[in-house]
Amino acid sequence: MLKEERQSYILKQINLHNRVLSADMSDKLGVSEDTIRRDLNELAENGKVTKVYGGALSKSYQFPFQENEVYARDAKKIIGVKTTKLIKPGMTVLAGGGTTMLEMAKAFPKNLQCTFFTISPLVALEMAERSHAEVILIGGRLSKSSNVSIGSQVINQLSEIKVDLCLLGTNSLSVEEGLTDSDWEIIQIKKAMLRCSEKIALLSIAEKLNSVQKMKVCSLSNIHYLITDLDPKHQSLEKFANQVHVI
Repeated sequence: MLKEERQSYILKQINLHNRVLSADMSDKLGVSEDTIRRDLNELAENGKVTKVYGGALSKSYQFPFQENEVYARDAKKIIGVKTTKLIKPGMTVLAGGGTTMLEMAKAFPKNLQCTFFTISPLVALEMAERSHAEVILIGGRLSKSSNVSIGSQVINQLSEIKVDLCLLGTNSLSVEEGLTDSDWEIIQIKKAMLRCSEKIALLSIAEKLNSVQKMKVCSLSNIHYLITDLDPKHQSLEKFANQVHVI
């Protein structure tokens, strides 16, 4: 594989999954970690990624967001609009973070009355500015890579609430492995969010489907709704539709 092809692949993986680890890319591409580190350094020097210890982060996830840097923004807008239609007056909703969730907040009907918990300060601000919902920010240590609250304090707060609907962003999703992620602390927060929720909705651009990370959040059978940018009857969603309600 040529350097340009390798870097293009690495950049796409970073934009899809927020971050990559040098060791993982080394295994997947069959090259040394030194080669991957040089690639990441070059991508960072060109302003395409943010280099961190052991890997790199996507520019799409770094606040303040530049619209032209948010990956698949049009697809995320579609998902955001679809998601708001699940939320009914009087509901108690819990939301994660990420750029797709921000698009949902921007599309939220201004006059819809509900109680809205979130672990994302950015989503909380969008919701507070654009809607009449009661917004409650669940606080804790802020993850610099994903801009959400993490840690035992957050898990404890989540154990004290019960919500009608949980809105989760997606790192990777497959029929066989379910919802997977690469960040151990984020996984613990997502599991706590699952435990306090009556219904679960995953928000995912189609490109993240049929991909797998190393650590599991939950099986597909634990999910009630899958919201993507595709038509629900799209052929690529058929296997998912056998297990969850695809929107």
